[in-house]
Amino acid sequence: MDTPGTNEENTTPEATDSEVFIYSTPVCHFCQEAKAFFKENNVNYTEFDVASDAERRQEMIDLTGQMGVPVIRIGEDVVIGFDESKLSELLKL
Repeated sequence: MDTPGTNEENTTPEATDSEVFIYSTPVCHFCQEAKAFFKENNVNYTEFDVASDAERRQEMIDLTGQMGVPVIRIGEDVVIGFDESKLSELLKL
């Protein structure tokens, strides 16, 4: 569950060797869909709540040039929004 000021890490086994990060907000429907997709596919990820973490919000803006969520980083690849086929491809699912 999202807790303001904290970062949440899912501890299921990782499906890929690349680190997975999701920049999200508690009220974002597509963020919830992306996290459910990760859980269903046993993908280990770290979540950053950009609604309450200004440093991570700025990091996301620097990375993408915009403020829309979710932003998902898999290794060096960045996906803006929940694109299931792109995530499957990057995660080799």
